[in-house]
Amino acid sequence: MKYQKWFMALLAALLLLCGGCASQRESMKEQGQTDDTVSYESTQEESAEDGLEDTPKELISSTEAENIVRNTEEELNEDTQAAAEDEVNAVLTQMTLEEKAAQLFVILPEALLDGVDTVTEAGDLTKEAIGRIPVGGFVYLAGNLQSEAQVKTMLANVQAYSMERIGLPAFLCVDEEGGAVARLSGSDAFGIPAFETMAEVGQSQDTGRAKEIGQTMGAYLSDFGFNVDFAPVADVLSNSENEVVRQRSFGSDPQLVSNMAAAVAEGLQEQGVYAVYKHFPGHGMTAGDTHAGYASSEKTLEEMKACELLPFLDGIEAGISFMMAAHISLPQIAGDVPASLSEALISGLLRDQMGYDGIVVTDAMNMGAVTQQYSSAEAAVLALKAGADIILMPKDFKEAYDGVIEAVHNGTLSEERIDESLKRILKVKLKMKE
Repeated sequence: MKYQKWFMALLAALLLLCGGCASQRESMKEQGQTDDTVSYESTQEESAEDGLEDTPKELISSTEAENIVRNTEEELNEDTQAAAEDEVNAVLTQMTLEEKAAQLFVILPEALLDGVDTVTEAGDLTKEAIGRIPVGGFVYLAGNLQSEAQVKTMLANVQAYSMERIGLPAFLCVDEEGGAVARLSGSDAFGIPAFETMAEVGQSQDTGRAKEIGQTMGAYLSDFGFNVDFAPVADVLSNSENEVVRQRSFGSDPQLVSNMAAAVAEGLQEQGVYAVYKHFPGHGMTAGDTHAGYASSEKTLEEMKACELLPFLDGIEAGISFMMAAHISLPQIAGDVPASLSEALISGLLRDQMGYDGIVVTDAMNMGAVTQQYSSAEAAVLALKAGADIILMPKDFKEAYDGVIEAVHNGTLSEERIDESLKRILKVKLKMKE
C-alpha cells in the first residue's frame, strides 16, 4: 500500500503537468496557432515579452512537481520506518528474557562449548549449544580460521543454526584492520596479500587507497561469510607515547583520520560488511594499554571535542551502525570507570550529546582493564546500564549471561532497558535477513 500511495501522488503531479500543457495548447489554438506553426523561437520571444502573466493557472511549475514527489518520498520513508519498527516490535514480543539476554552477547565460539580449546568447525555440538543459548554472534580469531573452505563451511553452518533456532542471523565478526591486526590477510592459509599499516595509509593522505582497502577486505570477508568487521580504527594518535594504536591509527590529524576511516567504512559496507568505528572515545590519547590494565587520559571534554571525538561524530553523521567503546578511563569527565561501563560517556556523551542511536559494542571484556576490577557478571550488567548494547568476549560468558538475567529478575536492570538494546540489534539483523 505504501508504494501505491507514492505512485498515485507522483501520477497526480504528472497529470497536473500534462493538464497545464494541454491548457496551454488550447490557448494557442484559440489564437489561431497550431502545434505545427508555433516555432521554438517564437514561443521563446513571447515568453520574454509577456513574462508569466499568460501562463494558465492549471500549469504547475517543475519545482512544485518536485516538491510533491519529495513530500511523497518523505512519507514513504516514514511509512517504511514505521513498518520496520512494527516488525522489530513483533519479533521482540515473541522472545523470552533468556533469548533477549543471549542476543546481547558476541562471544568466542569456544565460550559456548565446554572442553573445546579451539573451534574450527560448526557441527552438532555447536548446533546444540546455539539451541540452548542463541547468542547474538561470534568473533573469530586466527586460530579458528584455517582455510577458505573450512571458514566458509563453519560460518555457513553457524548462520543456518542461528536462523533455525531464533529466526535471526548471527553477527559473524572478525578483526580485519590491515597491517599487523589481520586474521586473514597476510596469512599463508588464505593467499590474501598483507595490507600496509593504517599509519602508512594515513601518511599517504590517499582516501582512494583507504576505500580500496575497505572494498578489498569487504569482498573477501563477505565471500567467507563474515558480516561485521571490527574496523576501521577511528582513534586520533594524540599521545606521542601511545603504542597500542600507533601503527593502527591513520595519524594525529583529526580530519585526516575522519576522512580515512570514512573511506574504509564505505568500502567495507559497499561489499555488504558492517564497519565498526573504534575505540570510542579515542584510544590514541592514552599511554597505557587496556589489554594489560588501567589506562586513562586527563583530557577534558572540550579538548576531546576539538580532537578525538571528531572522527566519531563524523561517523555518526554518516550513519555508521556500530561503534565500539574502549576500556579507557577519563577522570576529568567520568572518574576511573572504563568508558565501556560509563553511563556518563555512553548514554550521556555518545548518545545524548553526540546523537548516536546505533549499536554500541564494548571492546573485548576479557581485557585487563575490566577483569582486574570487575567480575564477568558485574561488567556485563554495568555495560548495559551504561547504555551499551553488545557485550563482546566476556572472560566467563556463562557467568555474564546468567548475571544479566539475574539483574533483570532482581530489578538491577529493567527489561525495558534490555529491549532498547534489542531494538537496535534487531533493526540491523532484520535488514541483514532481507
